Formats: sequence, structure tokens, C-alpha cells
Amino acid sequence: MASLFVEELTVMDFSYLHALRGIVGESWIVDIILEGELNNEGMVFDFGLVKKEIKRAIDEGMDHKFLIPASIAGLQVIEDDEDFRFCFENVTGMKLCYRSPREAVYLLDADRINTETVTPILEKHLKTIVPANVSNVKVKLRAQDIEGAYYHYSHGLKKHQGDCQRICHGHRSPIKVFIDGKRSGEEEFIIAKQWQDIYLVTREDVLHQDASYITLGYEAEQGYFELTLPKASCDFMSGDSTVELIAVHLAEHIKERHPNKKVEVQAYEGYKKGAFANA
Repeated sequence: MASLFVEELTVMDFSYLHALRGIVGESWIVDIILEGELNNEGMVFDFGLVKKEIKRAIDEGMDHKFLIPASIAGLQVIEDDEDFRFCFENVTGMKLCYRSPREAVYLLDADRINTETVTPILEKHLKTIVPANVSNVKVKLRAQDIEGAYYHYSHGLKKHQGDCQRICHGHRSPIKVFIDGKRSGEEEFIIAKQWQDIYLVTREDVLHQDASYITLGYEAEQGYFELTLPKASCDFMSGDSTVELIAVHLAEHIKERHPNKKVEVQAYEGYKKGAFANA
């Protein structure tokens, strides 16, 4: 018996439904271990195939999707051949309504989303795609170890040709702010507190709003998407919520607090990728 491991095989960027927090953007790093007998090439599994086939299976499974725990209290699901719809009300009275193509959602047989509930589902699926000499697949899901401020955000990019067009996918992202060239932990934590579990709204996607709730909707390549959520969970952007425009948005707001100083923002989109902006 031998074991093959791959650290940081991929990163799952997604959003999930939480009983109290509502919509939470998340990023998990995926490590895997394959156990089994050596094949006639002296390998458990070819590294190239691991990076291609297993990574693809993970990316097509939960990455850039909205993960819904089917057993969460207060959830009412309406599902047909094409669309997935639900309404949710938690114990505090917070309400959410959602509609999208079925492929944009992953419904789990669980009452919550965390690494403990997701890991066995991934392991079970991956065991179906490995060769016969691989007897076991172990998955480790972990969040990035971030020193300093970070926030969870969710969004949708209707113009995107890939899976970023899905109205509820998200990221767990560090933030770095420099004022006149010096890093400002104070500004970073201000942003992290304001954007703790934020949904970033593109203003032109707003269909309706009142004092408490807002409804967003758009037609994209994959189909029609719609979301109703509390306004208190949102921040509004004049353009699309790409990471480049997120960095500009944050830099401009920080500049209002430091009008006579140079502001630079390094905004991340999940793990090890992002954009810079100056103001």
C-alpha cells in the first residue's frame, strides 16, 4: 500500500446558506491523499491525471455554486427540471428568496455547511472516478491561514462567460491597505467589519427595493437568476463587482477618510489572487 498526496490541488470558491448569517462567501483550499497499490508504472495515480481529472471533478461539483443544507430549519424548496427556487426564514425573522438554473446550486443532505459535512460527499464522489488500484481517497478542506483582516463576500457577474455569472457565489478574502506607503491595519479591520458577510450589489441589477429588502435579477448565459435579501447585508457598487472594481470601490471610500494621502488597496478574490487600486 502506498499513498500519493497533492497539497493545494484546487480552491473551492462558493457561497452557502447559514442559519443565522444568511449568505456567506467562502474559499476552501483542497488537499487530497490517494491510497492504493502501485500500478504497472509504479504509481498510485499519475500526477498529471490527478491535476486534470480530480481537480475537474471538484471544480465542476461545488466550486462557484450556492451550497444549500437541505435540512436547515426554515427552508422551503421548489425544484423543477430547470430552475431551483427556495425561500428561507430563520429564527430572527430574516428572509431570503432565491431562483437560478439548477446547475448553480448544490443541495446537501445536511443541516449546515462546514468542512465536516462537505468532506465525505467529496470523498464519495472522487472514489467513483479513480482507477481500481486506488482503494481510498482522503480530502482535506481548509481555510487560508490569514494574518490580519479578511471578509466574506458574495456576488454575481452576469456578463461573465463562466461560472462567475451565478448570482450567489463568493469568497473569503484578505485585504491590505496602504496609506502613504505604510500598511494600515486599522483601515483593514474597518473594511473587514463592514464587509463581514456582505453581498455586493451591482445597482443596475436591482429590480425592487423597500426599506428592508432588495430584489436583484438578471438574465445571463446560463439562464435567469434572482435573489431577495436584506438590504442590511448589502453594499452597492455602480459597476460590476469584479475584483478590480472592488479594489477601486474600497480605495475611493478609504480616500474619503484620508483626502490628503495616497491610498493603495490590495483586494483579494479568495486565495492568492486579486487586484490593486490607488486613490
